[in-house]
Amino acid sequence: MDARAPKPKLRSEIPPIEELLAPYKMIGLVLQGGGALGAYQAGVFHALHEAKIEPEWLSGVSIGAINAAIIAGNRRENQLDRLQEFWRMVSDRKIWLFTPEGDVFRQFRNQASAMMTTLLGLPGFFAPRDINPWLQFAGASGATSFYDTSALRETLLRLIDWDILNNQERRLSVGAVNVRTGNFRYFDSAIERIEPEHVMASGALPPAFPAVKIENEYYWDGGIVSNTPLQYLLELEELTDSLVFQVDLFSARGELPRDMEAVVGRHKDIMYSSRTRNNTDAFRRIHNLRLKLREALLRVPEDQRTKDDRAILASMEDVPQVNIVQLIYQQKSYEGHAKDYEFSGTSMREHWAAGYEDTAKTLRHRLWLKIPPEDVGMSVHDVHRDDPS
Repeated sequence: MDARAPKPKLRSEIPPIEELLAPYKMIGLVLQGGGALGAYQAGVFHALHEAKIEPEWLSGVSIGAINAAIIAGNRRENQLDRLQEFWRMVSDRKIWLFTPEGDVFRQFRNQASAMMTTLLGLPGFFAPRDINPWLQFAGASGATSFYDTSALRETLLRLIDWDILNNQERRLSVGAVNVRTGNFRYFDSAIERIEPEHVMASGALPPAFPAVKIENEYYWDGGIVSNTPLQYLLELEELTDSLVFQVDLFSARGELPRDMEAVVGRHKDIMYSSRTRNNTDAFRRIHNLRLKLREALLRVPEDQRTKDDRAILASMEDVPQVNIVQLIYQQKSYEGHAKDYEFSGTSMREHWAAGYEDTAKTLRHRLWLKIPPEDVGMSVHDVHRDDPS
């Protein structure tokens, strides 16, 4: 062994999680859209909940918005129960009484489950319209979507305490796109009162679901424009020293497709995967430029600084340090392109367990939770990329 190599830290030498979290002024949980794969996010929250890591800012798109709203809209002792209730409800339908072992049988079972979702909808979520929208007159209430999502509104009203969600103890932001203008918008509880319609709008993916009316405008699923709220968080002026858990459901990396099933699935992964690296690289470049500007202005004698110079220096007295812990769902070999609308109970439990296990493994790397130094500004960790084990 090289005597000059640093000795690995003993477990007793690594600070406890509470000590590592203390320097952060905000802990965030960022949830990507991805339909049935959203149970993975619930598993991530389950592990964070057990570790007593409580997000103060939850941000989501589509199914991520639903999960985030359920967490933000309940007291700590009820959060996990409400999440479990939602996911048990939407995955309660029995597919087969027994599934033989082997990937081929799981593949057939998943395909049958996805087909049942398409034909029958999901309890407490959405139901197929009695008349196909192609057969309805323009302007009719059912002419612009295949499913009715009124059941989701009732579910959200039942599972979420909207006074708790809006009491400013936690911050919730959900993303949607304006149908008329094409502009992306975040509805943010720090700015406005969040209601069921805001969450439903974030998950109103066309042409399956209808646009949702808010303030005389209509909104669709935010994933059409951007499937992750990370950029919204990083661009805010009030960003402070933050630890952010980003949970993605589609992986940007994957194998070369070898059949049409794989082509469709790979296309969906690339289209909806987060561009975390692009976001973090842009933030890091801006951060470094700000540091260089600050150093340059400090070299100017104080009596020669302009009013604008002094304002810039004042704004950069506390440059935020951001640590992003990324968790990305790893698709199983038997999951096809319909994985985001395959809501069987078996798959839900697998996704939940995967999220829990990935987060537990990530938290064992406790030094990943350490706040980055000011000259670095941002660090990004991913257990599937950085863990040698």
